[in-house]
Amino acid sequence: MAGRSRSWGRAGTALLALLVAALLLSWVWAQFAPSRVREVEGAAPVTIRVEVLNGSGEGGVAGRLASYLREGGYHVVAVGNADRTDYFATLVVARDEDPAAALAVARYLGGPPVIRQTLGSDQADVTVVLGSDRSRLRLNP
Repeated sequence: MAGRSRSWGRAGTALLALLVAALLLSWVWAQFAPSRVREVEGAAPVTIRVEVLNGSGEGGVAGRLASYLREGGYHVVAVGNADRTDYFATLVVARDEDPAAALAVARYLGGPPVIRQTLGSDQADVTVVLGSDRSRLRLNP
Protein backbone atom coordinates (compact mmCIF):
# COMPACT_ATOMS: atom_id res chain seq x y z
CA MET A 1 0.00 0.00 0.00
CA ALA A 2 2.85 2.39 0.82
CA GLY A 3 4.50 1.76 -2.56
CA ARG A 4 1.26 2.49 -4.40
CA SER A 5 0.81 5.87 -2.66
CA ARG A 6 4.45 6.79 -3.38
CA SER A 7 4.07 6.10 -7.11
CA TRP A 8 0.83 8.06 -7.16
CA GLY A 9 2.60 10.88 -5.33
CA ARG A 10 5.37 10.92 -7.95
CA ALA A 11 2.87 10.82 -10.80
CA GLY A 12 0.89 13.64 -9.20
CA THR A 13 4.04 15.69 -8.72
CA ALA A 14 5.05 15.10 -12.35
CA LEU A 15 1.57 16.10 -13.56
CA LEU A 16 1.65 19.25 -11.44
CA ALA A 17 5.13 20.12 -12.79
CA LEU A 18 3.86 19.73 -16.38
CA LEU A 19 0.88 21.94 -15.64
CA VAL A 20 3.09 24.66 -14.12
CA ALA A 21 5.46 24.45 -17.12
CA ALA A 22 2.54 24.79 -19.55
CA LEU A 23 1.20 27.83 -17.71
CA LEU A 24 4.65 29.42 -17.66
CA LEU A 25 5.13 28.85 -21.39
CA SER A 26 1.69 30.32 -22.06
CA TRP A 27 2.56 33.44 -20.08
CA VAL A 28 5.93 33.82 -21.85
CA TRP A 29 4.22 33.49 -25.24
CA ALA A 30 1.64 36.15 -24.31
CA GLN A 31 4.34 38.55 -23.10
CA PHE A 32 6.82 38.22 -25.93
CA ALA A 33 4.71 37.41 -28.98
CA PRO A 34 1.93 40.01 -28.97
CA SER A 35 -0.45 40.35 -31.88
CA ARG A 36 0.22 43.58 -33.73
CA VAL A 37 -2.44 43.45 -36.42
CA ARG A 38 -6.12 42.81 -36.24
CA GLU A 39 -7.20 39.80 -38.27
CA VAL A 40 -10.44 40.12 -40.18
CA GLU A 41 -11.82 36.84 -41.47
CA GLY A 42 -11.48 36.59 -45.24
CA ALA A 43 -9.44 39.78 -45.52
CA ALA A 44 -5.85 40.91 -45.35
CA PRO A 45 -4.51 42.01 -41.92
CA VAL A 46 -5.56 45.52 -40.95
CA THR A 47 -3.06 47.97 -39.51
CA ILE A 48 -4.10 49.31 -36.11
CA ARG A 49 -4.33 53.12 -35.98
CA VAL A 50 -3.28 54.53 -32.60
CA GLU A 51 -3.65 57.98 -31.04
CA VAL A 52 -1.23 58.74 -28.16
CA LEU A 53 -2.17 61.35 -25.54
CA ASN A 54 0.06 62.51 -22.69
CA GLY A 55 -1.85 62.70 -19.43
CA SER A 56 1.20 62.43 -17.17
CA GLY A 57 2.40 66.04 -17.15
CA GLU A 58 5.93 65.04 -18.23
CA GLY A 59 6.94 66.47 -21.58
CA GLY A 60 8.07 64.22 -24.42
CA VAL A 61 6.74 60.88 -23.18
CA ALA A 62 3.95 60.71 -25.75
CA GLY A 63 6.50 61.11 -28.54
CA ARG A 64 8.68 58.35 -27.10
CA LEU A 65 5.69 56.04 -26.80
CA ALA A 66 4.64 56.86 -30.37
CA SER A 67 8.11 55.90 -31.63
CA TYR A 68 7.94 52.61 -29.74
CA LEU A 69 4.50 51.84 -31.18
CA ARG A 70 5.74 52.59 -34.71
CA GLU A 71 8.66 50.20 -34.17
CA GLY A 72 6.08 47.57 -33.25
CA GLY A 73 4.20 47.98 -36.52
CA TYR A 74 1.38 50.21 -35.31
CA HIS A 75 0.26 53.25 -37.33
CA VAL A 76 0.38 56.27 -35.00
CA VAL A 77 -2.06 58.83 -36.40
CA ALA A 78 -1.86 61.51 -33.69
CA VAL A 79 0.31 62.54 -30.73
CA GLY A 80 -0.79 65.20 -28.28
CA ASN A 81 -1.81 66.15 -24.77
CA ALA A 82 -4.76 64.64 -22.92
CA ASP A 83 -7.57 66.75 -21.51
CA ARG A 84 -5.69 66.92 -18.20
CA THR A 85 -2.21 66.14 -16.84
CA ASP A 86 -3.05 64.23 -13.67
CA TYR A 87 -3.93 60.76 -14.96
CA PHE A 88 -2.59 58.28 -12.43
CA ALA A 89 -2.85 55.17 -14.59
CA THR A 90 -2.13 54.64 -18.26
CA LEU A 91 -5.25 53.59 -20.17
CA VAL A 92 -5.80 51.95 -23.53
CA VAL A 93 -9.14 53.02 -24.98
CA ALA A 94 -10.99 50.87 -27.53
CA ARG A 95 -12.64 53.17 -30.07
CA ASP A 96 -14.35 50.31 -31.98
CA GLU A 97 -17.09 47.93 -30.91
CA ASP A 98 -14.54 45.12 -31.20
CA PRO A 99 -11.85 45.62 -28.52
CA ALA A 100 -9.32 43.30 -30.26
CA ALA A 101 -7.14 46.18 -31.49
CA ALA A 102 -7.01 47.79 -28.03
CA LEU A 103 -6.21 44.46 -26.41
CA ALA A 104 -3.32 43.94 -28.86
CA VAL A 105 -1.90 47.39 -28.06
CA ALA A 106 -2.27 46.77 -24.32
CA ARG A 107 -0.41 43.44 -24.60
CA TYR A 108 2.36 45.13 -26.58
CA LEU A 109 2.73 47.77 -23.84
CA GLY A 110 2.84 45.26 -21.00
CA GLY A 111 -0.76 45.12 -19.89
CA PRO A 112 -2.29 48.50 -18.96
CA PRO A 113 -6.07 48.37 -18.49
CA VAL A 114 -8.36 48.55 -21.53
CA ILE A 115 -11.62 50.47 -21.47
CA ARG A 116 -14.28 50.82 -24.15
CA GLN A 117 -15.35 54.23 -25.34
CA THR A 118 -16.69 53.88 -28.83
CA LEU A 119 -16.90 57.23 -30.52
CA GLY A 120 -16.90 56.02 -34.10
CA SER A 121 -13.64 57.83 -34.71
CA ASP A 122 -12.46 57.72 -38.31
CA GLN A 123 -8.99 58.75 -37.18
CA ALA A 124 -7.95 56.08 -34.65
CA ASP A 125 -8.93 52.56 -33.63
CA VAL A 126 -7.21 52.90 -30.25
CA THR A 127 -6.25 55.78 -27.95
CA VAL A 128 -3.46 55.42 -25.38
CA VAL A 129 -3.62 57.93 -22.51
CA LEU A 130 -0.31 57.98 -20.63
CA GLY A 131 -0.55 58.37 -16.88
CA SER A 132 2.01 58.92 -14.16
CA ASP A 133 2.61 55.14 -14.03
CA ARG A 134 4.24 55.27 -17.50
CA SER A 135 7.48 53.82 -16.13
CA ARG A 136 5.64 50.49 -15.64
CA LEU A 137 5.07 50.16 -19.40
CA ARG A 138 7.27 47.86 -21.42
CA LEU A 139 8.82 50.29 -23.91
CA ASN A 140 11.83 48.29 -25.06
CA PRO A 141 11.46 45.98 -28.07
